[in-house]
Amino acid sequence: MAGKVVFVGAGPGDPELITVKGMRYLQQADVVVYAGSLVNPELLKYAKPNAKIYDSASLTTEEIVDILVREASQGKLVVRLKSGDGGVYGALWEEILPLQALGIEFEIVPGITAALAAAAVMNIELTVPKLIQTVVITRASARVEMRGSLKEAAKFAATNGAVLAIYTGVHVIDKVVKELVDGGLPPDTPAAVVYKATWPDQKVVRGTLSDIARKVREERITRDAVILVGESVAPREVPRSSVYDPRHTHSYRPHKKE
Repeated sequence: MAGKVVFVGAGPGDPELITVKGMRYLQQADVVVYAGSLVNPELLKYAKPNAKIYDSASLTTEEIVDILVREASQGKLVVRLKSGDGGVYGALWEEILPLQALGIEFEIVPGITAALAAAAVMNIELTVPKLIQTVVITRASARVEMRGSLKEAAKFAATNGAVLAIYTGVHVIDKVVKELVDGGLPPDTPAAVVYKATWPDQKVVRGTLSDIARKVREERITRDAVILVGESVAPREVPRSSVYDPRHTHSYRPHKKE
């Protein structure tokens, strides 16, 4: 009998924030491969007592793929737990393509990504009616080559009214701030860093581009954080959304006669 690999988004950290579908697959899995450096190990409590567990934190892509292929080829249901959502910086393509080439069945179950978890723990909405219509998810790095730059993202945000959600950049927060300011975002632009959103030891650092780097250094945050930059972080005003405005009609709510 042919096996199957299911890529499950584990969510941001709180084990209750995995989807119901993801949890059910985890409960049924014969094999679980999880990113121990990022995924909350509490999620493994959902797995069967006799499930085979692999921690991928110290493995290469080739070693991970070998496990997925070997176990699925033996008819096993394999769950590959990805932190957050596998579709956002989840190194998903490099594991999917070999499965496709070998004809191994797979499925992707989405999860809650860090930017959404960060907004939730801050009690904010990433979009602001009529002010912030666009959310840009990007990343920063000191070592990994990337296409584009934060300076270009800042130019876009400054001219189009966007909020930036920056992954993997808190360890180079000074570089991040410089590029954003060089790109045209004013130093008083609201900014926040959320460390380990939804984990018991989460931290939220609020400020502006002028002081967020100093505040982050004071908190000694160097990893596992998302940076949010834009009016959404601390809006000066919140215009009313048209969706529920009585003056705005649509197919579900036609004009009401007085």
